[in-house]
Amino acid sequence: MGFCLVSRIETDGNGGVSEIFLELEQVNVWRGEGAEVAALADVTLSLRTGESVAVLGPNGSGKSTLLKLLTGALRPEVRDESCCRLFGEERWSIDDLRHRIGVVMPEEVARFDPEEEAFDVVLSAFRGAYGRTREMRFSRKERVAASRAVDRMGIRDLIGREYGALSSGERRRFLIARALAHDPEVLVLDEPSTALDFAAATELGSTLRELIRSGHTLVLVTHDPGEIPPEIERVVMLREGKVLADGPSRKLLRSDRLSDLYGLPLRARWSRGWCEVRAGG
Repeated sequence: MGFCLVSRIETDGNGGVSEIFLELEQVNVWRGEGAEVAALADVTLSLRTGESVAVLGPNGSGKSTLLKLLTGALRPEVRDESCCRLFGEERWSIDDLRHRIGVVMPEEVARFDPEEEAFDVVLSAFRGAYGRTREMRFSRKERVAASRAVDRMGIRDLIGREYGALSSGERRRFLIARALAHDPEVLVLDEPSTALDFAAATELGSTLRELIRSGHTLVLVTHDPGEIPPEIERVVMLREGKVLADGPSRKLLRSDRLSDLYGLPLRARWSRGWCEVRAGG
């Protein structure tokens, strides 16, 4: 893989310095051996700490593939003209990335034993494990870190309950606490409101806003523009494996842009910093 032209260091909007944690230069990723269609095609993109970003697109647009690149679970096609770097490195350790990038995915909800104590779900982050953790031993330092993550999510009163007895929204909050246990530099949330009712999704939205305000770098992967909180000011639009647009949310979350992204007439309007989208020309 060739030399990457993107600098690892950039300045933020306030003149401060931030690190680029993801650098993609003309990256291709194929859907499988012998595939004729690329999951990601000639993608150039950089993401940096200190800036929260929404990755937006319909199903099949390449969002999941980009997420796997971001978490180190997938590597792109090797070409002289391309590069893929995480925290400035073209080769990385999954264990190291687990400490630097916290990830919450919808399928994680079902990976824990319903009888697991809720606090143990958070502790499991330190072993990269799912399922029962009662036989595992954790250090005092790990327990303190998990407790701190629980406090950040405001769920201390639930830590002694069984995971299966929690509501969908409460489970999602424990999974976010699990992702925060390592105090990662970047927090990635994949379709976070999946399977949540209106009240739980609204509460989750408030939680995401607070995380960004408290200084966390958030990458929100979603198909729903209405899920993007006002604090996220940059949107990357993906369609058919390519970056359709990348820029300020106010400029991209508009009727014409969203209609183009999803291939159907949509109407967008802004209300209190949120983008509301309805079908229709």
